[in-house]
Amino acid sequence: KETNMSGTLVLVRHGQSEWNLKNLFTGWRDPDLSPLGHEEAKAAGTKIAAKGFKFDIAYTSVLTRAQKTCQYILDGVGQPGLTTIRNQALNERDYGELSGLNKDDARAKWGEEQVHVWRRSYDVPPPGGESLKDTLARALPYYMIHIQPLVLSGKRVLVSAHGNSLRALIMAIEGLTPEQILKRELETGVPVCYKIGADSRPISVETLSA
Repeated sequence: KETNMSGTLVLVRHGQSEWNLKNLFTGWRDPDLSPLGHEEAKAAGTKIAAKGFKFDIAYTSVLTRAQKTCQYILDGVGQPGLTTIRNQALNERDYGELSGLNKDDARAKWGEEQVHVWRRSYDVPPPGGESLKDTLARALPYYMIHIQPLVLSGKRVLVSAHGNSLRALIMAIEGLTPEQILKRELETGVPVCYKIGADSRPISVETLSA
C-alpha cells in the first residue's frame, strides 16, 4: 500500500554552460548553455521520456542555464507548457569575488590551497560569496516547505537546478553528512530519479547516465 503513496522526484543539474566550458567560477552569473549543454539537456529529456515519466509541476532557479535545461526536458516528455516555478532559493552557490574568474587565475591570485578550501569545504565562503552551508540554508527550507510536501502527496516533480543547490536537496533526501555531500559529484545534464516514500526517504534511486 505504501508504494501507492510514493512520489517521484527527478533532479537534473543543468547542461554544460559556456562558463563550465571555459573553466570559470559561475555562481549567480548567468551565462547560457554551451553547444554541448544544449545537447545534454535535450538528451536528459529523451532519457526521462524513455522511462515514461510525466510531471505534475517543475521547479528551477532564476538562472538561464537551469531554465533552458528544464524547458528541454519538458519538451522531451511532451509537456512544454507545464507549470514551472522559478525561485532564487534554487540558484547555484554564489561564488562572490571568484565569479567570472578562471579557476587557474583564482589559484594564482589566492593560492591553490585557499581556493581548494573555498571549493571543497562545507562552511568556508569565498570573499563576498556563499559556503555550501550557506547555500543549504536557503535551498533546504525551500525544498522542505514547497517541494517535499508535493512529493509526499504522491506528485511527480522535476527540479532543474545546479550542482550545489541540488546537493542541498540530496543531503536531505538521502540523510547525508556534510562530509558525504561534499564528495557527491553531479554530472551536467544527468537526471537522478527518486521514488520517495511516506517517511520522506528514497524507496529507489536511479541515475540516467549516458
